[in-house]
Amino acid sequence: MLTDRLEFAPERDAEVFGAVPAAPAVFLLRGDDPHAEPYVSKTANLRRRLQRLLGPVEERTKKLNLRDRVRSIEYTPTGSDFESGLMLYRVLRSAFPKTYANRMRFRFAPLVKLHLENQYPRASITTRLGRLKGPALYFGPFQSRTAAEKFMNDSLDFFKMRRCVDDLHPDPKFPGCIYSEMKMCLAPCFKGCTDGEYSAEVNRVQAYFDSGGESLVREFSAQRDAASANLAFEDAAAIHVRLEKLKPTLSQFPEIVHRLDRLSALIIQPSHLTDSVTFFRIEIGTISGPVVFAIQPAEHTKSQSMESRLLTVLDSFPPAKAVPVLETMEHLALLKRWYYRGRRVGEIFLANDKAVFPMRRIVRGIGRVFRGEGPGEDSTQTHQEGMTEIPS
Repeated sequence: MLTDRLEFAPERDAEVFGAVPAAPAVFLLRGDDPHAEPYVSKTANLRRRLQRLLGPVEERTKKLNLRDRVRSIEYTPTGSDFESGLMLYRVLRSAFPKTYANRMRFRFAPLVKLHLENQYPRASITTRLGRLKGPALYFGPFQSRTAAEKFMNDSLDFFKMRRCVDDLHPDPKFPGCIYSEMKMCLAPCFKGCTDGEYSAEVNRVQAYFDSGGESLVREFSAQRDAASANLAFEDAAAIHVRLEKLKPTLSQFPEIVHRLDRLSALIIQPSHLTDSVTFFRIEIGTISGPVVFAIQPAEHTKSQSMESRLLTVLDSFPPAKAVPVLETMEHLALLKRWYYRGRRVGEIFLANDKAVFPMRRIVRGIGRVFRGEGPGEDSTQTHQEGMTEIPS
């Protein structure tokens, strides 16, 4: 897993320190005892970190020193904190299969879950995934549970799907709840609607989450235009007010939030190699990579355009395969940790509903990442490229 290995002996420490790069890396230190736990960490400067851990012991210091215990050093240079975090996760998962999650301090990503397995579906917030190929649908990742709950609740105000969490046994004698009294729920609990009517409302909610809200924008716009054409101007004005109320709700919808079984993205990060950037692919919530992309092509590939070379690299990623649910949750936690960082390095580009990437935008993003510039306006997309804006 780690690409480089050196033998360590205290008497030749200067030689070893000179052989490792003074650059970011993930590393692992082993002793003579094969049953002893290795020391695993990441660092922004491998040489300086090893000099502190393996250098001569200083007098009257409490700093950790492993000089007399370590006999081998394994490491992999990295180009970014995202790459270091992913590599550290993989090494810890291999070295400490029972405790790696605590060492990584995971905070699983909040998701909106649409309970389609229920006879009367509802939505809820969860950090626990079920089977992505199962009947339930998951949308995320959100930055926090609070953000996910606010977006879900504000969105459901535009629909009449139930908010209660009970398994329903419809009974006309049931009194209902505050939502049914306020006409904010179709009230299947007391047969306030037919099963077909409730199913149609659930389909509207699913379309809303699938499209990032665009389906409701189109629906309201069509209703408003139809009302105007029929000279029902008061109705058109009321629908326009609903469109205006929808704006702040959709502004809460992070661009990374997708239906997880359709989430497809490319992350571009700086590379530790010169004249290169590093690609990571996200498919169904799972991160693969790194794959190094050379800015200057080899002599025999100079006749290829940048976009054709990009397609070749994207096709070289292994196809998405089923992984344990817990592993997907951990990858989403890594993605959330990077994406919602205040000042993140690198860029992310989302594929559209047809799994097509915006190649020209990616080419510009490669240039920005290579030059060390911040993300541009086109570094992320909504669910559909060129998503329709809410009409004024």
